[in-house]
Amino acid sequence: MSAPPTPAAGRLELDAEALYRELLRGVRQMLTPATHLAGITSGGAWLAERLQRDLGREGAPGVLSSALHRDDFAQRGLAASAQTVLPFEVDGADVLVLDDVLYTGRTIRAVLNELFDYGRPASVRLAVLVDRGGRQLPVQADFAAARVALPAAQSLALARAADGTFHFQVNEA
Repeated sequence: MSAPPTPAAGRLELDAEALYRELLRGVRQMLTPATHLAGITSGGAWLAERLQRDLGREGAPGVLSSALHRDDFAQRGLAASAQTVLPFEVDGADVLVLDDVLYTGRTIRAVLNELFDYGRPASVRLAVLVDRGGRQLPVQADFAAARVALPAAQSLALARAADGTFHFQVNEA
């Protein structure tokens, strides 16, 4: 696992491409031939898509949306994000869920509810690009490419350039 990046003059600098390579290494160790990748929209879905290709796996990865199971649904409503698409049988499957940033754990809880709407997997594991701490629920990643500390007033999101390369956006909430 890579060392946590250190902020320079109060600014967090994260090399998303370097962290992706670390995630690729970690995911490669977690995979079995029967493992199915499923990414959480949108950053996790981008990661799953690229991992599927870089690992030479056939077919498309799954996409999981947290929209219908969020505990803040009344405030947020349906986001304009992708809907859940699982191109594999969920019952009895080994599913590796991917996300860009793990924070409170609430999105993961919502996604697990969504996944179980499609069946009962044999196992579900979680790999993330960045674990930023701040958990509100007992959720932990099986693999995190990096762990960073950010103030609650900041948000961290993965962005994807037109050429498919990743970078992070840090915003004030």
